[in-house]
Amino acid sequence: MIFDLFYQLIEILLAIINELGYVGIFIGMTIESSFFPFPSEAVLIPAGALAARGEMNISLIILAGLLGSLLGAFVNYFLAFYLGRTTINFLVSKYGKFIFITKEKLQKSDIFFRRHGEVTIFVGRLIPVIRQLISLPAGFSKMNLFRFSLFTALGAGIWTIILTYLGYFFGINSEFIKQNMNIVTFILLFAVLIILIIYYLLNKKKS
Repeated sequence: MIFDLFYQLIEILLAIINELGYVGIFIGMTIESSFFPFPSEAVLIPAGALAARGEMNISLIILAGLLGSLLGAFVNYFLAFYLGRTTINFLVSKYGKFIFITKEKLQKSDIFFRRHGEVTIFVGRLIPVIRQLISLPAGFSKMNLFRFSLFTALGAGIWTIILTYLGYFFGINSEFIKQNMNIVTFILLFAVLIILIIYYLLNKKKS
């Protein structure tokens, strides 16, 4: 019953987004990039298909998607920046021993994110599910806003371009996209692994 209501809400949101055009893409990607589990594929792939038919401009689709992704990421970032740490510290002090989390572990997490936040944000934006949540630890650790924005934009931009062009080239064949989204995800995860290996080797060489 709950899942049915959830999918009905998704369908309503998609109908509104389709009516609003570029503004709808911006709103949809803002929702997707914040804390609401909204499928970016359902926004960008159909928009890319419309671009292939000459009904939308592909550059404006990508721009609207990127700006929406940034705004949604800022929502999570600033929530964690201003409210999250106080709440987390309270919960850890009260219940941390039951879930094996201590203030020392939180401090280590902060140190890790301050040292490796840029690559973490960038690759996190390319991984499904994690992409919506990666802004929270950035806010918790008070990551520099400019660096957060830059690497969020890089990762979100790649994701937006991939989905838009999937719709542009294969939008008329939705079954083909469904069958091959797992392959696209695997390729992205493989690319993320390569990036992390290169990053590790470069840091090891520096040290």
